[in-house]
Amino acid sequence: MGDHQQLLLVDDEPGLREAVQAYLEDSGFTVHTASNASDGWAMLQHLSPDLIITDVMMPQVDGYQFLKQLREDPRFQTLPVVFLTARGMTSDRIQGYQAGCDAYLPKPFDPDELVAIVENLLTRRTTTSTTAEGDMPDIADMARQIAEIKALLTQRGAIPQTPAPIKLDFTPREQSVLELVAEGLMNKEIARRLETSVRNVEKYVSRLFSKTGTNSRTELVRYALEHGLAK
Repeated sequence: MGDHQQLLLVDDEPGLREAVQAYLEDSGFTVHTASNASDGWAMLQHLSPDLIITDVMMPQVDGYQFLKQLREDPRFQTLPVVFLTARGMTSDRIQGYQAGCDAYLPKPFDPDELVAIVENLLTRRTTTSTTAEGDMPDIADMARQIAEIKALLTQRGAIPQTPAPIKLDFTPREQSVLELVAEGLMNKEIARRLETSVRNVEKYVSRLFSKTGTNSRTELVRYALEHGLAK
C-alpha cells in the first residue's frame, strides 16, 4: 500500500518524530518531516504529500491553526490529515473533527494502528477521488453513476429485499445523506439540502461506503434498496 506514497509528519518531539518516521518508512511510505507547523507549511510549497500527520500541541502554531491554514487553501482542502496528541479528551477530539481532521490518535498509540489509519485514509481518498471543490473529477463517471441510480430507482419494486447481513447503525445525518444519494443527488446538491459543507458530505458518503462495504454510489444505492435502508 505504501509504495511511493508521500507523507508529511509534523511533530516537535524529535524522539517521537524519528520513531514514527522509521516505522512508517518500514511500512513502505516515503516520509518527510518537519519540527513545527511553519516548517511544515514551507515544505508544502514544494511537496505534494498524499497525507499529513501532525501533532496538535506545538509551540507558536498549534495543530488546529495548522489545519485551519490547510483547509483555507484550495490545494489542501481535501488532503487527509491525522492528528497525534497527548490530549485524548472527547472535547478535544470533537474540536479536531470540527476543524476538519480525518482521524485523531491519542498518544501513546500503537504504531500499527497509525499505519492502518493512514492506509485506510489513502485507500478512501483513491476510491472517492475528490477535487478541491469536493465532487469527483471525472464528471462523466459521476453522471454515469447518477444515471445508474435513476435506473435503479425506476425498478425499485423489482429489487428483492432481504435483511441486511449485519445490523447497521447509521447516525441521523448519515441516514439523511443516504436518502439523498438514493435520490441521485450529487455532493454539492446534498450539501445545499442539508445546509452543510461539501467536505462534510464527502465524509458521510465515505462512512456509508465503509459501513456497507460498497465502493461507489451505485453500489451503495443498490445495497440500500436491497436491504430496505432507504425510502
